[in-house]
Amino acid sequence: MELAFIPSPSRGVLYLGPIPLRGYAFCIIIGVFVAVWLGNKRWIARGGRAGTVADIAVWAVPFGLVGGRLYHVITDYELYFSEGRDWVDAFKIWEGGLGIWGAIALGALGAWIGCRRRGIPMPAYADAVAPGIAFAQAIGRWGNWFNQELYGKPTDLPWALEITSSADGRVPGTYHPTFLYESLWCIGVALLVIWADRRFRLGHGRAFALYVAAYCSGRAWIEYMRVDDAHHILGLRLNVWTAILVFLLAVTYLVVSSKKRPGREDVVEPGAAAPAEDAEGDEKSGDAGKDDEVVDEAGTDPAKNEAGSGKKT
Repeated sequence: MELAFIPSPSRGVLYLGPIPLRGYAFCIIIGVFVAVWLGNKRWIARGGRAGTVADIAVWAVPFGLVGGRLYHVITDYELYFSEGRDWVDAFKIWEGGLGIWGAIALGALGAWIGCRRRGIPMPAYADAVAPGIAFAQAIGRWGNWFNQELYGKPTDLPWALEITSSADGRVPGTYHPTFLYESLWCIGVALLVIWADRRFRLGHGRAFALYVAAYCSGRAWIEYMRVDDAHHILGLRLNVWTAILVFLLAVTYLVVSSKKRPGREDVVEPGAAAPAEDAEGDEKSGDAGKDDEVVDEAGTDPAKNEAGSGKKT
């Protein structure tokens, strides 16, 4: 009996005349748009101006792409600089190869530059865009599906991924779809951060730290399932060690920050309107003040005056 499986695309690129349309690139682009869109909504709700997230993303996204590519090339340098390899391939980002660790690190540097130019606190911006980044990763992982890469160990489970390509040492067969596992995990991380942010009013970078910690906890076991070549330290893949280290740093920041700077920032963007929830509270306070003014001007409660005059309604 033929087993069920997830088929891989026959090719990862389509041509519109001479123009190549690459699935990997489309996934990255769509992910960026989702991250900016959701980040903008969250930023406005926190009291920021519309468009600020996109303005800062102009700095963060290019830095993130460069950082992600640098991390990949440095940690897998033999793919580009060993004998028989062409170093020019290191610049072919559309063929796959972005390390999330480098992307977040250098992307944060770009975001810091953009925030500094606008006079915006970097932690508040990071909190606003954190769930969007997780959703962007979930979408971006489907680029690996188009390229038939980064799959796990062989399996005959109904959701196994069928690999048909034999290029670059691939062996056709059915494998764990680690790209799908990570995509679903990232969606869960995004929803967790959104819920926790609403429930506990996370501020000062703690929503972003929660995203980092939650992502790393999933990346560690997903990375352990992969079978592509990687550097190992004490029997574990390099990215597993990276996930463990970054997880510990994120949890430490969560604990220390919550003690030193509890609560959430009152102002995230100078000169912008107050957050919606704060504005609503102010409006209610204003209405209550108006009622008090009516009572004060009349000298007594209007209801009592009406009752005393003997008028009927």
